[in-house]
Amino acid sequence: MTDAIDHTAPSEGGHMTLMEHLGELRNRLIKSAIAVAVGGIACWILYPFILDFLLEPYCRTFPIQDRIDSQLFGPDGGCNLFVTDPLEPFRVRLTVAGYAGLSVAMPVVLWQGWRFIAPGLYRHEKRYAVPFVAAGVLLFFMGVGLAYWSLPRALDFLVSIGGPDLVSLFSPQRYLSFVVKMMVAFGVAFQFPIVLIGLQAMGVVENRTLRRIRSYAVVGIVVLVAVITPSGDPFTLMALSVPMYAFYEISILWGVLTRRRRRKREAAARQR
Repeated sequence: MTDAIDHTAPSEGGHMTLMEHLGELRNRLIKSAIAVAVGGIACWILYPFILDFLLEPYCRTFPIQDRIDSQLFGPDGGCNLFVTDPLEPFRVRLTVAGYAGLSVAMPVVLWQGWRFIAPGLYRHEKRYAVPFVAAGVLLFFMGVGLAYWSLPRALDFLVSIGGPDLVSLFSPQRYLSFVVKMMVAFGVAFQFPIVLIGLQAMGVVENRTLRRIRSYAVVGIVVLVAVITPSGDPFTLMALSVPMYAFYEISILWGVLTRRRRRKREAAARQR
């Protein structure tokens, strides 16, 4: 009987006033901002290596022989971007360092988010803290990896769709903004299963509701992907829509299995 009470009783932190909640939110945001700032400083220092990494999809889009023949990329056919604004290099470095710092600080940001919602959870729910953060970080970087893999294909489509009479010359600000937004969009979208599982665990969304609206979910996912991805090309649309729908089905399966385990525990408890 004592164990049952311990598993269902919320922690003392669940009884907080509005001002205490706001103070807690402020503290979590400050810690997250500090982590992002530290990550941003580190990425500012490592900017040359990060830039080479981000330029790789651009290099794959224009083969080296084409770059040498065009004479627009320099005599060695390097993957050069064309600056037209004297302030652009500074803005580019600041943007890259900021987004890369956010990526580096993602484990801390997710942990602070968990610590903020933890006081309102039951004691048995708090054991999911480490799996929540680990899954969030893993899924984020899986999304970033998928975006990086799809970028050359998206660029090929966008460069060729206008026809051979159009010559593509990318500026650093626009190209890197496009690349970074793609990676962030994929990384955030890959948090989809955590959101759905969390909503089911908290009782906000029922599993049978997710099963009932499957057909609408497919359309909604495609529309959402079209909105959050900056390229709008069909390859990127497919590359993100398919895993997001797979995550939707995985979330439904998690709900079904969880409900079965709960029923087995209840049946075992009645037999005692």
